Amino acid sequence: MSFVVGLTGGIGSGKSAAGRLFEDHGVVVIDTDAIAHQLTIPGGAAMPAIRAAFGDAVAAADGALDRAAMRAIVFADPSARKRLEGILHPMIRAESERRLAGADSPYAILMVPLLVESGSYRERVNRVAVVDCSEETQIARVMQRNGLARAEVERILAAQATRAQRLEAADDVIDNDGKLADLNPQIARLHATYLATAGHFG
Repeated sequence: MSFVVGLTGGIGSGKSAAGRLFEDHGVVVIDTDAIAHQLTIPGGAAMPAIRAAFGDAVAAADGALDRAAMRAIVFADPSARKRLEGILHPMIRAESERRLAGADSPYAILMVPLLVESGSYRERVNRVAVVDCSEETQIARVMQRNGLARAEVERILAAQATRAQRLEAADDVIDNDGKLADLNPQIARLHATYLATAGHFG
C-alpha cells in the first residue's frame, strides 16, 4: 500500500465513527485498537507475555486481559505502561503492516488512537487526519459510553496528547463536536482528496 492516512483523535472524539464512514466508501481501515483487542482475548498472542510481566491478576477468569485491573496498574505506575507497550506495540505493528500489505483499496486508513504520542507511526503514514472535538464533549461521551466517573475520564485524557498537540500534527481536521451526520460530508470531501492524492502518489 503506497498511500496511507493515519486517523487519530482523543478518547471519545469519534474515530470509530469516522473510520466506518471511510469503510462505507470502500476504503480498507486498519484499527490498531481492534488488533490490540484480538491480541488480548482468551488465547490471544500477547497474553502469555503480559501474564509473565504483570502476573495472573491481570487475566480474567476466561484468560482474557482484565482491562480494569491493567488500567489500575498502569495509572499507578508509569513504568508499567512502558512495559505493556513494549509487549503490545511490536505485535500491533507487525499485524498492521501485514494488513496494509494486503489492502486492496486505492489508499488505506491506519487508525491509531495514540498516533501523535507514538512518533514512529508518523513515519508510516503519508497524511494525518485528526478527529477533533472539545474536551467537554469527550468527557461526556466517554462517561456515557463506558460508565466511567468524570475523574477517571480526566485521568485518561491527561495521559494522552493534548487537543492542541493533535491539531498541530494534523494535515486534515475532522470536526466532530456536533451531530454524527455532520461527519458524512467531511469524510466524503476527504475521501475525494485522498483518492486524487493516492492516484498521483501511485
